Amino acid sequence: MTMGSGGSSIVVPRNFRLLEELERGEKGIGDGTVSYGIDDGDDIYMRSWTGTIIGPHNSVHENRIYQLKLFCDKDYPDKPPSVRFHSRINITCVNHETGVVEPKKFGILAKWQRGYTMEDILVQLKKEMAAPPNRKLVQPPEGTFF
Repeated sequence: MTMGSGGSSIVVPRNFRLLEELERGEKGIGDGTVSYGIDDGDDIYMRSWTGTIIGPHNSVHENRIYQLKLFCDKDYPDKPPSVRFHSRINITCVNHETGVVEPKKFGILAKWQRGYTMEDILVQLKKEMAAPPNRKLVQPPEGTFF
């Protein structure tokens, strides 16, 4: 969202917003432990995305690479994308059978705001991995998938 003169706000159209996110994802984020990009460059609606998180240090997730799928429906960014781990993981906000990040158990999805991005989701998931309830949970063997 951008402020215009006189305090009026301009809503950035969905596709422009997604193009901004794609550009940012392609440039690399922060320390490189979180990344994302579009699955199919021919998808003009930019719905299906892949995210990657390298597990945080000093946790059972350290040096593991987790792959996720994010799906931005037509209502994105007004509504959050659906998020599902492709790599098996054991953390409290993820359904153990499907890999779906359950919105009611994951704050950023439960209290979604239009200004949030896919990057925000991935960064918060990485923080969730390092949180006390999750940092020592027994994990599935590395390289297993839902």
